[in-house]
Formats: sequence, structure tokens, C-alpha cells
Amino acid sequence: MTRFLLKAISAASVAGVLVTGPVAFAASTAGTVQAAAASHLSAAQIVEHNVAARGGLQAWHAVNTMTMSGQIEAGGKKNTKLPFTMTMKRPHKSRFEVRFNDQTAFQVYDGAQGWKVRPFLGRDEVEPYTPAEAKSAAVSAELDGPLIDYASKGSRVEALGMEQVEGHRAYVLKVTTKDNASRRIWIDASSFLELKIDGEPRKLDGKMHDVAIFYRDYRKESGLVVPHTLETVVTGGKQPHKLTIEHVTVNPPTDDTLFAKPQLAMAKMPSH
Repeated sequence: MTRFLLKAISAASVAGVLVTGPVAFAASTAGTVQAAAASHLSAAQIVEHNVAARGGLQAWHAVNTMTMSGQIEAGGKKNTKLPFTMTMKRPHKSRFEVRFNDQTAFQVYDGAQGWKVRPFLGRDEVEPYTPAEAKSAAVSAELDGPLIDYASKGSRVEALGMEQVEGHRAYVLKVTTKDNASRRIWIDASSFLELKIDGEPRKLDGKMHDVAIFYRDYRKESGLVVPHTLETVVTGGKQPHKLTIEHVTVNPPTDDTLFAKPQLAMAKMPSH
């Protein structure tokens, strides 16, 4: 699946967008694959089948902007669902918003710099991304994801073998970017759609935990094939976090000002 979805599910957790800012998925190299069997397709062939299953190069190349909206689970005892909106624009612009109690927390990335506004924490200021957040955003803000046109992006892909993912036989690919950030992607051997991808490890209780994102409920949207349910699972975590996409709009008119540094007056919500 495309990286803007990865960024969305990552940022969607309240711990992410409201507390720590974007947790984009950068390098995840934990673990080695115990292959169930050798892959009979090359990495390039697997990617070719995946791109075709997702709608094809022509369809994705025709996409300049995309907006997705739906509900995310906030976690906690009640596991409240919150409305979110994610907007992406080529080449590397993104905006993610979550609403709660008539307030909006959001983060924007203009392709080079990023900012976040977190009123849920009682903060009215516009905070810049940390260097680490900006680096992660630069890696994760590609609209069409890590596999489409991977070579032209300076990435390399290798096939590691096969594994079972929730009852599905899956090819395991390792994608390494030009900055040597790597992650594994599990591709369904039947549909050639993504089943699972490595997330960036998270620190909980002073320890690092592996993260995986599962993709389900694929549907067609304007010639593209995208999952409508994404679930983030943290090893040792209390419960997974689910993101449900309800609406997808391809190529909506989107002005660049949407991704510019927010003005403080925009960040403050009117009092009632």
C-alpha cells in the first residue's frame, strides 16, 4: 500500500499526532525472515504484479492529489473513534487532521519542513517538526508508496522468501531506500496486494517494540485499489489500533497553502 496510508495510520494514533507528532515509518530492520519456501518470482516480477493489482502505473501516475477520511481508534478504556482527514499532494506534501471535542489537532509537511498543532495538550502554538520527524516525513510522504517506480526513487528491492500471513501465502520483500532505510513488505501470493508491512519500532515502558501494519478490505477507488481498513499491531502492546477509511477522493483541487506553515490565529479554536 502507499506510504501516505502508512503515514496516516502512524500519525493517527493519539499518541502520535496528539503527543509525539508524526511517527512516520522509516528504517525497520528488525528480524530475519524464516522463509517457508523459495520464491519462484524475482523481486522485480513481484513488484510488477503488485503495481498491476493496485490499478497499474498509468492510473497511479495520473494521481496528483488525494484526500482520505474516516475514523481512527484512539485507544484507552473506551477506545473512542475520532474522525480524521488525510490529504496528500505530489511530490511530497501532506496534511493530517484529527478532531476531538470540537478541537482539531493537525500536522502539515510542505515537502521540506513540517509543523504540528496540538490543542488537545493545551498548546496553542505551532511547533516545528524535530529533525528526526522531518527526516521521517521526507521518507514517508510519497503518494504512490515505496514500490511504484522504486528504482527511479533510488530504492532497491529484494525477495527474502515466503511466509504465512493470517492464512495467506505471502512473498516477503525487503525495500531499502537511497538513505539505507529498510522495511519488509508481505505481498499476497494470490492477489499480489499488500497484506502487511513493517512499521517503525515504538518505545513503550522504556523498551523498543516491533510494529506491524495489516491491510484489509481492499476496494476500487477511481481505478485504484486501496485497503479501507488498516490495523497497527505493536508487539507486547495492549491492543491494536484500527483506521477505517470511509471516503476517498482522487485529484481534488488542493492549494499548496494547505501544507504551508500554519498561522497561530488558524491554530486557535474559538472559545464557546
